[in-house]
Amino acid sequence: MGFNCGIVGLPNVGKSTLFNALTATATAEAANYPFCTIEPNVGRVGVPDIRLDKLAQIAKSSKLIPTQLEFVDIAGLVRGASRGEGLGNQFLGHIREVDALIHVLRCFEDTDITHVEGSVDPIRDAEIINTELMLADLDNIERRLTALQKKAKVGDKDSQNQLALLEKIKPILEAGNPARYIELDEAEKVIFKQLQLLTGKPVLYVANVREDEAASGNKYTAQVEEMSRKENAQAVVISAAIEAEIITLSHPEERQSFLESLGLEETGLARVIRQGYALLNLLTFFTVGPKEARAWTVRQGAKAPEGAGVIHSDFERGFICAETVSYEDYVAFDGEQGAKSAGKMRQEGRDYFIQDGDVFHFRFNV
Repeated sequence: MGFNCGIVGLPNVGKSTLFNALTATATAEAANYPFCTIEPNVGRVGVPDIRLDKLAQIAKSSKLIPTQLEFVDIAGLVRGASRGEGLGNQFLGHIREVDALIHVLRCFEDTDITHVEGSVDPIRDAEIINTELMLADLDNIERRLTALQKKAKVGDKDSQNQLALLEKIKPILEAGNPARYIELDEAEKVIFKQLQLLTGKPVLYVANVREDEAASGNKYTAQVEEMSRKENAQAVVISAAIEAEIITLSHPEERQSFLESLGLEETGLARVIRQGYALLNLLTFFTVGPKEARAWTVRQGAKAPEGAGVIHSDFERGFICAETVSYEDYVAFDGEQGAKSAGKMRQEGRDYFIQDGDVFHFRFNV
């Protein structure tokens, strides 16, 4: 089960620098001109989770395997992308394929790095991208409506349901708001996801600042944070330049000392990864033993057999039960045996909803 976040923004805002730092590679060329990234670059990163370290310590696991999140570096969009400007159609197609968006906004002044709009204004930049995505969604909806109306007239139930939802979404977009603003019931949520609307995807705004402003932020980051609050979105302040420098330091002590010298407790990337993970409404469960402690990912609302299937399809097909201990009980009673002796281990069946932090042993028979 793969989950991914697309990194979007105008050209020269720091997308590729951020991507390089996230994946600790140089596969995405970072250069001072638009469209230096033509094909989307893809990288997978481990999701920081101190719970995994604690579980491994208790179980004396010889190996730690974090859950992973995929990041896709998508080339910079410009005004008119919805009409094909700047290879817009190709890039909008890449956005359609990701689960969530990391929207990088330039919040730093630098005369050596050109800005495609001629000045620094993160709110304007966000509006440019959001407008292009909304125009693309409106065009998509217009084309779908004609076909759906014909099918709905002859009684096709799926078409009727899709048509009703699109007719609710269209005025939201026409008013200049993203499709994710719509309130949905459970049945509509299923249809909404299938529509793959660009503005229906959850968004994390990343305010990219100079090194000396990473801890305190600046007037631009304050604007971004205010915008994100109005949208019920999230915002993270980072310095892509700092993150790029950190990955050149080989020892953890060096990295920590460097962060402390800048007034930072942790890397901005750790916050971006965690927020990106949270953005997708995911849960983490664990399997723990002497060989390895491993984190796994499922969607919120997943039941025990689905979690078993993430590990191996045979586990789901032959699911019998899940022996379960919460993370808190595992730690409080010093491991599996202690939790079992204290009566904290449970046997859960097919209808059990996985809780974040569950430690599982799956029983199955194929």
